[in-house]
Amino acid sequence: MKCPICKKELTDTKYRPFCSKRCADIDLGNWFTEKYTVEAVDLDEQEIEELTEACEQHSAAEKEE
Repeated sequence: MKCPICKKELTDTKYRPFCSKRCADIDLGNWFTEKYTVEAVDLDEQEIEELTEACEQHSAAEKEE
């Protein structure tokens, strides 16, 4: 497996999938500076209601356990 930042082969799994703390920190910095982004999806009211109901049902089921 290769480090996604520097492309070196991994020799230690401590910072996997990165080869070192340095590469892990570079990746984290990329997220903080918005070099990486995740596209947002707009939901309509019906989808929001369905998700809310599903979350409430899941929470209720967890409380019963």
